[in-house]
Amino acid sequence: MSLITIKKLTKSFPKQLGKRAVAVLDDITLDIKKGEFLILLGPSGCGKSTLLRILAGLDSKSSGILKFAPSYNPERVSFVFQDFGILPWLTVEENVSLNLIGNGTPASEQMLAVRDILEVFHLTKFAKRHPHELSGGMKQRVGLARAFVSKPEVIFLDEPFSELDFFTASSLRQVLLELREATNTTVVMVSHYIDEAVTLADRIAVFSDRPSHIKAVVTNHLARPRNARSEEFYKLEDEVLSHFDPIDLSPVH
Repeated sequence: MSLITIKKLTKSFPKQLGKRAVAVLDDITLDIKKGEFLILLGPSGCGKSTLLRILAGLDSKSSGILKFAPSYNPERVSFVFQDFGILPWLTVEENVSLNLIGNGTPASEQMLAVRDILEVFHLTKFAKRHPHELSGGMKQRVGLARAFVSKPEVIFLDEPFSELDFFTASSLRQVLLELREATNTTVVMVSHYIDEAVTLADRIAVFSDRPSHIKAVVTNHLARPRNARSEEFYKLEDEVLSHFDPIDLSPVH
């Protein structure tokens, strides 16, 4: 069942003084299924994050069709930013509780929900700390906890692990998978790492260089938990890689 339908979507940034208009997305067509883990994969600067922001209602398309199923509730959506997006003047528990403010949840239930999600992300003893007292990995835990505390139906994630060390990123990916499995949340995530996409996704949408179109959508049938050193994992990585041209794999230009 399609939760979000995208047809021939385009996005261009208008001409500015001394600069020409920039075409970012070109003819994006994709169905996003309810309950799936979809990764938007492509080279840096190709427009993946722009599409994610359009889907989340944080930006507008230039043309094309963007259709949501009747069951889609924009009030049950969370967004996790690459730069954590937490407010420096609030404590950890105050940042996490932001997604519960104004949704009608009684204060006592809000406190319980925040307490429970802090425990899931091993943040309980940091509840009264401010962001400047946290490492990058801890800040991203706060961002993820805030996204999940309201039990959203859809979560959009913009390269949430790209700035983290290998061990922290691996740990948070596992927590994300466990929460998503328990809640059947629809997850749409931007990445430019093939191994990350194969580890996490049910489907992988491969983007071309800018102006972007979707070159292929690869279905991932590997059973979870996935063994990143198995022959099947390597084969799927090779399949995804085959959809990239050499220019897509070169540095941003």
